[in-house]
Amino acid sequence: MALFVQKFGGTSVADATRMREVANQVKHTRARGDDVVLVVSAMGKETDQLLRLADEVSHTQPGREMDMLITAGERKSIALMCMALHDMGIPADSFTGSQAGFLTDTNHRNAKILEVNPYRIRETVDAGRVAVVAGAQGVSTDNNVTFLGRGGSDTTAVALAHGLGADACELFTDVSGVFTTDPRVCPTARKIPRISFDELLEMTAVGCPKPVMRSVEVARAYQVPLHVRSAFTWEPGTWVVEQEPDMEKAIISAVVPDTSQAKVTVVHVPDKPGVAANLFRLLANDNVNVDMIVQNVSEAGHTDISFTVPREQLATSDEVTSRYASEIGADTVSTDDSIGRVSVVGAGMASNPGVAATMFETLSNNGINIEMISTSAIRISCVVAEAQIDAATVALHDAFELDRG
Repeated sequence: MALFVQKFGGTSVADATRMREVANQVKHTRARGDDVVLVVSAMGKETDQLLRLADEVSHTQPGREMDMLITAGERKSIALMCMALHDMGIPADSFTGSQAGFLTDTNHRNAKILEVNPYRIRETVDAGRVAVVAGAQGVSTDNNVTFLGRGGSDTTAVALAHGLGADACELFTDVSGVFTTDPRVCPTARKIPRISFDELLEMTAVGCPKPVMRSVEVARAYQVPLHVRSAFTWEPGTWVVEQEPDMEKAIISAVVPDTSQAKVTVVHVPDKPGVAANLFRLLANDNVNVDMIVQNVSEAGHTDISFTVPREQLATSDEVTSRYASEIGADTVSTDDSIGRVSVVGAGMASNPGVAATMFETLSNNGINIEMISTSAIRISCVVAEAQIDAATVALHDAFELDRG
């Protein structure tokens, strides 16, 4: 007998029909002799609706009250899911994040898990019942309800799987697995049967939307096997596991497009110690998440610094950078929200020369100019014009022959 933690996202439990489909899947899992713990998100677009309602009611929106509001969506889901399970003759109990043993820090709207003590969930499973846990929530060290942020149900499920010693964590979503690239952009994209934690972590860091990056970090840290699969077709998806040392590594596993970034450039910055440190400390103090950074070679004691940030943080980045630029005597600050990033990721990249050359030649042959470059041991990312992202993605997918399984 195995224990599976199964997470279902908002689209997977969007209405009564979907709820019953999930309950039926649980019934099949139990029929083969396995135990199940469910983690569910708010139904459909309910979180968005709650946020819109908050905007209509309040301009201040205190973090404590926002978390109390947002987490109501998951509480609704767990109660309805338990009702659906009971109708199928499956005993089930619902649990909020705090009842499930999730202790978090005090950062409202984006809390971090400090500890998981799921003794009530274990007692429920041992009693032959299904525990249904509200995703993306917990209780803080000062005893307030907290929200883990968008996509937090993935992180809840992985952390719970670790805490329970589950055999695997299955993330059911609206896609059938992890693909070699976005199938909406490239028709020859192929589902990847198995991928390493390191590769998926790099993919999520540069734009792969599912699963959420935080959940992959937790899974890698605690070696929780992940299975990313569809809640609509129920077909086998992508297993995410530790890379075996003797496993044959594909040179490139995926091409990841991303159009969520914007670029900031500071021109004619004094090239002296502490200038860059102060700039990026100011951005960090305003919670700006800086990604790629490029500094030009110094000329006559000055240099240019360019960096990318999420588009929703561009206004804050511009304000902070412009204020600092005037203090240090830099010339201008320019912003560009019409960029995109395309990345190639593969565990075999480190031991196979020529990946960078192939990537740059492919982009050049397709008339695509590279504005910025960043690398890791198993990833190369290039910033290009947003209008050319789709063309770059298809060209690189073809160049590395990712359509050939």
